[in-house]
Amino acid sequence: MKSANPIPHSLPTADQPLALLGGLTPEQFLRDYWHKKPLLIRQAIPDFSGILSPDELAGLSCEEDVQSRLVIQQGGQWRLEHGPFAESRFAKLPERDWTLLVQSLNHHLPEAQQLMQQFSFLPYARLDDLMVSYAPDGGGVGPHFDSYDVFLLQGMGQRRWRISEQKDLSLVEGVPLKILQHFETQEEWVLQAGDMLYLPPHLAHWGIAVGDCMTYSIGFRAPSHQELIHAMLSFLQDQEWGDERYSDPDLIMSNQPALISNDMIGKVNSILQKIKITPELVGSFLASYLSEPKPHVVIDMPRKISLQQFQQRAKQQGLRLTLKSQLLYVGDAFYLNGEQMAVESDNIPMMRDLANLQMLTNFQLCEIDTELIWEMLHNIYLQGCICFGD
Repeated sequence: MKSANPIPHSLPTADQPLALLGGLTPEQFLRDYWHKKPLLIRQAIPDFSGILSPDELAGLSCEEDVQSRLVIQQGGQWRLEHGPFAESRFAKLPERDWTLLVQSLNHHLPEAQQLMQQFSFLPYARLDDLMVSYAPDGGGVGPHFDSYDVFLLQGMGQRRWRISEQKDLSLVEGVPLKILQHFETQEEWVLQAGDMLYLPPHLAHWGIAVGDCMTYSIGFRAPSHQELIHAMLSFLQDQEWGDERYSDPDLIMSNQPALISNDMIGKVNSILQKIKITPELVGSFLASYLSEPKPHVVIDMPRKISLQQFQQRAKQQGLRLTLKSQLLYVGDAFYLNGEQMAVESDNIPMMRDLANLQMLTNFQLCEIDTELIWEMLHNIYLQGCICFGD
């Protein structure tokens, strides 16, 4: 496994030029490109050739808890297969025109999580996952568009990218992939190892492998309005609304017993007015919803150790969030993997460090002098949400 750049111990500032953005500052990038237009960055990460080999990627695609796909194009037809795959499957693939895609690599490799952290100039609440693809010559997933922002970082080899700002986004019917019916190339580039292409949502693009190549796709969350509304309604179900029941002591006889009366509608309407969608409620909902692991994610439980053993190792090695965990906060309220945490006011700065840097150094931990915070950290460790920094 190859090493990615180390986890940063500080976050970039808005006016700090970043090599990752071709010398642009985060402020310039967000103002001029984010959600607006594509950006090609030559040598965004100099000397970057990837964090794993094609064989290692194929090995991951054989594991039960890894999401993977094979896309094969033969005779003008597209075929999609879902993993996990048997090792023997790869021996039967054609010499060209296929792609292996492995999702959420950041849940499985520390090097992938470190790579994702280089994009900390964007909110973690928007950052989704790292998908890695391997393709022999001619491989790709066809002309398509994404509904979210994406950075396409080239690992080993070369890939030719074609883009189009076309308005026609109609799809080919009867195909297991979202492939555009028509694609009009407006610009194209060949990306070498370390080059990166940023694409805003709904920009048509088409990547084709030039020889064997691997591409690292850093994708962002863009839930639909329907998804947000459904999730918010589910969140509201878990809130406390009291034990009072519907009542109608002033009920009068009706000769239409099947009719829902205006009086009943008015009473229920008054009850539902208790639901007040405030910015505070929305903030709590978003922190819970966006930190909650996806349904397929299973948190790995650590070996149980005593509080004293935990303190000793943490002071030596530091702590970090586990790869499948997400810690977000709104105001002074912290949400870890969808659940709100109880954090004392004195410990808020430290928890913000853990959320923003995704780690606590051994120096910080040696400064803790209250048993309460150690008990909280130990409990989080036993839940599989933090681990030692080694």
